[in-house]
Amino acid sequence: MNKLKIGFIGVGGIAKVHAGQLQALEDVEIAAIADPNELAVRQFADTFKVRDVRSYRSHIDMLKDGGLDAVVICSPHTLHFAQSTDALSAGCDVLIEKPMTCTSEEAERLIQLADENGRLLQVSYQRHFQPEFIYIREAITSGVLGKLTSVNATLYQDWKVSQTGTWRQNPALSGGGMLMDSGSHIIDVLLWTTGELTPLEVKATLDNHGAPVEIDSFTGIRFAEGVVAALNIVGHVPGYREFYSFCGDQGVLYLDNGRIEIYRYDGTVIRPDLPEKTTNSDQSFVDALRGKQEIPVPGAYALQVVRLTEAIYRSAGYQP
Repeated sequence: MNKLKIGFIGVGGIAKVHAGQLQALEDVEIAAIADPNELAVRQFADTFKVRDVRSYRSHIDMLKDGGLDAVVICSPHTLHFAQSTDALSAGCDVLIEKPMTCTSEEAERLIQLADENGRLLQVSYQRHFQPEFIYIREAITSGVLGKLTSVNATLYQDWKVSQTGTWRQNPALSGGGMLMDSGSHIIDVLLWTTGELTPLEVKATLDNHGAPVEIDSFTGIRFAEGVVAALNIVGHVPGYREFYSFCGDQGVLYLDNGRIEIYRYDGTVIRPDLPEKTTNSDQSFVDALRGKQEIPVPGAYALQVVRLTEAIYRSAGYQP
């Protein structure tokens, strides 16, 4: 079997996660990397022992030289659309970091372009591969909680301090604040675990805490399916905590920093033993390229995350 030749656009922090996961696969080769930061390129090449790999300051030059089956895009958010457009147009399949794009118009255009070029487009929402979130989705689908009535999805993270001075707090590169960044994962969980609910009404309040982008966001959402939700993304706090509650007419499921407990009205308490993780964004992408499975997180799904993010910003009258 010929090795798949993968190019990287952007070699920042998350790129290292993707590179490690790809190098764990026997049928994949990191064939080229593109990043304007020459020091970052050297460090990446040293870390993953690809010192002789083709390296570029411009992704356009990398794509022009060809020889790639797919690219992994790990650049700042506002660059995703143009870089994905270039990669798809060059005949490459694309695995793109979240958020897919910063606007739904851009997302729709990428989906169309991928279809026109017969290319695969996957968005790297890694919680789709984590056992606790898979379990939650299956529990809701199978009716363990009865009819779903409400959801609380909350993230606390030291985002304001930890990201001060980085591109993530530069609106021209980030396209928004913590909601667009870490919050995108929480919106993903809210939509994916519950079966991709349809937002009808969104009411949001945001606070910048003196930063150039929003840090905290508190959002109430009413869905067409009769579910209401609270989405709380809090970035001005020490430490990290991720919490969810999924309430149904037969019980409630709590997920607190990875631990699941279900309490049902019949007195049943469930604390499930979860299986080991079996795949990830990169392995599933490669499996899809090999024809072993469908793309698990396609652009059409990620578009829904972009649309809800837009609706939250619009509700608050916020323009990043």
